[in-house]
Amino acid sequence: MTTLTAEERSLFARASRRIIPLMILLYMVSFLDRVNVGFAALTMNADLGFSPAVFGWGVGIFFIGYFIFEIPSNVVIEKVGARLWICRIMLTWGLISGAMAFISSETSFYVLRFLLGAAEAGFAPGMILYLTYWFPADLRAKYYGTYFIAIPLASVIGAPVSAYLLGFDGHLGLKGWQWMFILEAVPALLLGIAVLWLLPDGPAKARWLSDDEKARIAACLKRDREESRASDAHHTLWPALRDPRVLLMAAIYFGIVIGLYGISLWLPQMVKGMGFTNHETGWIVSAVYVVAAVAMPLWGWSSDRTQERIWHTSIASFIGAVGFIGGAYLHSPALVILSLGLAAVGTYVAIVPFWALPPTFLGGTAAAGGIALINSTGNLGGFVGPSIVGWVKDTTQSYSAGMLALAVALVAAGVLTLVVRLQLTRRTLNA
Repeated sequence: MTTLTAEERSLFARASRRIIPLMILLYMVSFLDRVNVGFAALTMNADLGFSPAVFGWGVGIFFIGYFIFEIPSNVVIEKVGARLWICRIMLTWGLISGAMAFISSETSFYVLRFLLGAAEAGFAPGMILYLTYWFPADLRAKYYGTYFIAIPLASVIGAPVSAYLLGFDGHLGLKGWQWMFILEAVPALLLGIAVLWLLPDGPAKARWLSDDEKARIAACLKRDREESRASDAHHTLWPALRDPRVLLMAAIYFGIVIGLYGISLWLPQMVKGMGFTNHETGWIVSAVYVVAAVAMPLWGWSSDRTQERIWHTSIASFIGAVGFIGGAYLHSPALVILSLGLAAVGTYVAIVPFWALPPTFLGGTAAAGGIALINSTGNLGGFVGPSIVGWVKDTTQSYSAGMLALAVALVAAGVLTLVVRLQLTRRTLNA
């Protein structure tokens, strides 16, 4: 582990205050444009005649496009720089997200969701990779926790806003859900242009750092890379992609993401199904994610303080599974909402220490490709989770079995995380 002086920690804290807030804002817009379809469904499904199975398949197909284009996109970001590539990604997904307002059939729904996933491929892992350009390993869980707060914040803010926009029915002849897609696409377009001026490719290109500060950050990161090389870390692409640890990490993330999108894309409909109005649903969903937003940086701080990643990931996954089990078996609306809130918190906080693990054995080009492989393969869970819930709802007219399936996925993720611990321990002993 890189030993940092108080002065160096202060410098990294200053850097975080300059780049993390923008990254949070970018990721909030990204996540909202992925999951706002969950709120659109409150009225869109009836308008277009979509069954739960059609909706589940349509929201999940996003991740097929995401999977296909993820690794090439993340490798490109290392070649051309974060500033230009993030700009391209955001402008493309903003246009496609806005075009969702004009779907009229199952086919157009599927096609645009697929294209949205293809357009956004590379953004999330690119941002994870970008943080490795700025911060050494022993600080990353803290800053991942701060950055990933964007996921629940997107719903904290987006849920009541989306519910409000659904009330725009009839303005200029458009439905409320059409206005929601159009207006919520605008921030992506504006921020896509703004990153050209606001997001430096790395510390060496940051105008607000002095030459001495740039040199100190570079020296810290160089020490960090040297320690990484001494600890069996991959730095070239193909060996990393064949590493069993990378494949295990992809499987773990697959389980976490099944739970993540299983709840985030269906929670609005679950809550409304308990008898709440659109506006009440918006505020209830928002409240659930307020708790997750508070828990994520605290969990990251705990992981960094102890420099422990495995148990933090595994325990959080098991907590999420308990929440889903409660959501399946409890009947009181208040208890079901509390249980689903626990599921959301456990699932979301698991992401924070999880993403601090890959850079411990991946560096350079291997980090770009390995992180992209983990993220793209794992995000196929975003296809599986919503699709399972939709199919179960169509078949049984209940969400209970779907919640149990999400619980099983999180239990598997927690167990596999402990297997990674054995892999890392075995390699250390054999080194």
